[in-house]
Amino acid sequence: MARHLELNYCPACGHPLEDRFAFGRTRRFCPACNRIVFRDHKVAAGVIVEDGGKVLLVRRSMQPQQGLWTFPAGFVEYGEAPATAAVRECLEETGLEAEIVELLDVIPGLEHEHGADIVIVYRARIIGGHLRAADDASEVAFFRPDELPELAFHATRIAVARWLELRSGALTHPPCTCE
Repeated sequence: MARHLELNYCPACGHPLEDRFAFGRTRRFCPACNRIVFRDHKVAAGVIVEDGGKVLLVRRSMQPQQGLWTFPAGFVEYGEAPATAAVRECLEETGLEAEIVELLDVIPGLEHEHGADIVIVYRARIIGGHLRAADDASEVAFFRPDELPELAFHATRIAVARWLELRSGALTHPPCTCE
């Protein structure tokens, strides 16, 4: 499991931070402006799109996990709704316009230093566009359950497993991962 880089300077005044126990745990504190620094989560959102019994995946063109496959996803921008981010990322990476059908899962856990703490995954359907690899995807393709390529991340494996469970009827409603 990756760790976040520690904050050393106050984001408000630039003074060096110290550790102080507050609100039940040790937190970074600025003695100059008397501010407790609360860290915000990095959130990513993406889509599992099924078409003709196949799932849409993109091959990563960048590190980490370059060359491995994942569902279309990316960071939620400030002021952007997660579902909007998921649809945007699908269009940017695959050329396909998607429409959210339902929430598939919320997956916690930072996998690498520059990754998300929380990944929100939606089921979506295609409503337009033309399939093409773009943005940080070197390839884009649909895969049958029996031909899945090597998947990039733990969150990818969980989301694809949920999709497979839904397809098989093992799940009637998508659960949220609480691990």
